[in-house]
Amino acid sequence: MLKGGPLADTYRLVQFHFHWGSCDGQGSEHTVDQEKYAAELHLVHWNTKYGDFGTAVKQPDGLAVLGVFLKVGDAKPGLQKVVDALCSIKTKGKSAAFTGFDPCGLLPGCLDYWTYPGSLTTPPLLECVTWIVLREPISVSSEQINTFRQLSFNKEGEAEELMVDNWRPTQPLHGRQVRASFQ
Repeated sequence: MLKGGPLADTYRLVQFHFHWGSCDGQGSEHTVDQEKYAAELHLVHWNTKYGDFGTAVKQPDGLAVLGVFLKVGDAKPGLQKVVDALCSIKTKGKSAAFTGFDPCGLLPGCLDYWTYPGSLTTPPLLECVTWIVLREPISVSSEQINTFRQLSFNKEGEAEELMVDNWRPTQPLHGRQVRASFQ
């Protein structure tokens, strides 16, 4: 559950996913002073007052997405269970059991954030998101980020098409106000 801060309601986690680059100098969908990170984690939550995700996504306050930057450095122990599962789903159409995971292990120690109203970063780009982008990145090892870069868009047995650079470039603010929880 996610509540408080810029949120007037309670939001429930529905899924999380990552965007990453083909190299460490790109991959995040948000930037800070034009600085890009190697990857960005999105924890997608839906507003429980709407009853279900499908209804929430059609509302301007329907989703809250917590964005976390990933920088290359020391390994993030909380990420290792995700990384280990990736080996089982390297190609399209694969699945793996994934239970007993606490997404709080993916968060940094400091929860200072920037927030603004915006959209999904993948089609249909609906304007339904309260973005909460954490100021402090988490550190992940080169081995951890390289496991993401070994994933493929193709099915097993097809020509390999590595899944890299699955990030959307930073978009103009179009008059949106970005607020911070810190000075």
